[in-house]
Amino acid sequence: MSQTTAETTSLAGRVAPASADDRAVKRRQILDILDAKGKDSLLLTTNTALTWYLDGSRVHISLAGDPIAALLVDRGGDHLVTFNNEAGRIAAEELPAGVALHTVPWHGNLHEAAAAVGTAEAGATPLAEADITGELRAARQQLLPAESARYARLSAEMAAVMTDVLSTARPETTEFELVSALAARVVAAGAEPLVLLCNGSNRSAFRHPLATHSPLGRRAMAVVCARRDGMVTNITRWVRFDGGTVDERDAEARIAAVEADIFDATVPGTRLDRIFAEIKAAYTRHGFGPDQWEQHHQGGPAGYAGRDPRVTAAATDTVVLNQAFTWNPSGPGVKIEDTVQLTASGLQVLTVDPRWPATAVNGIQRPATLQL
Repeated sequence: MSQTTAETTSLAGRVAPASADDRAVKRRQILDILDAKGKDSLLLTTNTALTWYLDGSRVHISLAGDPIAALLVDRGGDHLVTFNNEAGRIAAEELPAGVALHTVPWHGNLHEAAAAVGTAEAGATPLAEADITGELRAARQQLLPAESARYARLSAEMAAVMTDVLSTARPETTEFELVSALAARVVAAGAEPLVLLCNGSNRSAFRHPLATHSPLGRRAMAVVCARRDGMVTNITRWVRFDGGTVDERDAEARIAAVEADIFDATVPGTRLDRIFAEIKAAYTRHGFGPDQWEQHHQGGPAGYAGRDPRVTAAATDTVVLNQAFTWNPSGPGVKIEDTVQLTASGLQVLTVDPRWPATAVNGIQRPATLQL
């Protein structure tokens, strides 16, 4: 196994985004976990954990594949192991300062190699990520200053992409044409389109509508979940080419009211299962019936995963200040979704573009349907 010097200067226009201050906090969090567990090292192996701890490094090749790196955190330092054919790019463009880089042959075993590096006693077994999923999720909850700024920039850019693309849509535009335009803009922004959804008027019953060759017709929904520097932002927007029906406009107002109740429940110290109970009650309160929550997931905390975790009756994490969320209540033919952050001054909508039509709901500007 060879070792190379960590480099943060990009050879091809990219510099590792990691903040030294934010990374120092994250390392302290991991050391505290090690102290609590009586262990000397931790092996990180998932994309969510790696991108969080490395503070934005890209450790994937295939969006559908496993990470091409594993990281051992021990009391002596941080040790990133990657395949020999990935090491050059990792060193030049992704490696934060202070992280030792090791390589293993492309046909080798990343996890075994990573477990063998570092300063721990020979033969000592590192703590496995799977054994502390709750502790790691808690460590990710409160976004730190530099990552908060990166997240806000990404979210605002994706909101602008939605405005630019959907404002050019026409009834004859196909769903594939619309998501193709969205994908091009997402990639041009240096992000990865993790989810692209679209339904035209004849497919509005589907809540996870993968695109087809169907034309948009009189109204359509588009969804983008985009990742950049490890962070995932989520946004849904609607467009229509007529004035809409009375029932549609009523349902749009009622689903926004459901979301407003969820926002009101999202306060520091509240457990996610309590918010979930409020979500179920809100559907009934606003005329959607008691079983509407069963038809689609309701969202949850966001950041380094699309939802971290999805909220259910079994989710007992406690809301903290500076945590990000994407709630996505939906009903027949309606859905509302933005990425927000809970700050000291209240919920701040991150996926916002001032050009998009909006209406105030409980004092927060919420997206209306764009009428063309």
